[in-house]
Amino acid sequence: MKNKRGWIEILEAFFAIMLVAVFLIIVLNNSNKEGDDFAYEVYQIQISILREIQINDTMREDIASAEEPLPIEWDDSRFPGSVKNKIIERTPNYLECVGKICNTSGECNPPQIEGKDVYANFVTITTTLGEEVFRKINLFCWNK
Repeated sequence: MKNKRGWIEILEAFFAIMLVAVFLIIVLNNSNKEGDDFAYEVYQIQISILREIQINDTMREDIASAEEPLPIEWDDSRFPGSVKNKIIERTPNYLECVGKICNTSGECNPPQIEGKDVYANFVTITTTLGEEVFRKINLFCWNK
């Protein structure tokens, strides 16, 4: 009788530990999923904005003909107004997004935003203006 009671207590302890472990796994998995969903949503928004810019001949031409040197920052007067307006118009209220025009071969570093996760995405812009021009526009977004 005493041996059976020992085994029952071991099984109870094992099931209690398993119950706590399963609870922790579920809680941690759900909290991580919310962050992934937000990142995916931001990614989809960025792709949508960048594709609209990429297929618009006027905006593509504005980016390709922007004055050197590169990169061109968001606040720079050389940043094309049509592109800036499209980004502002399509950015949801809960996000803040800025663009940056860079060479396709160069680095295009994101802005330094304290305490925020910055999500980055880019598309390549090509056009022929007597010569081939290859640039990329990066879009950096973060939660307000």
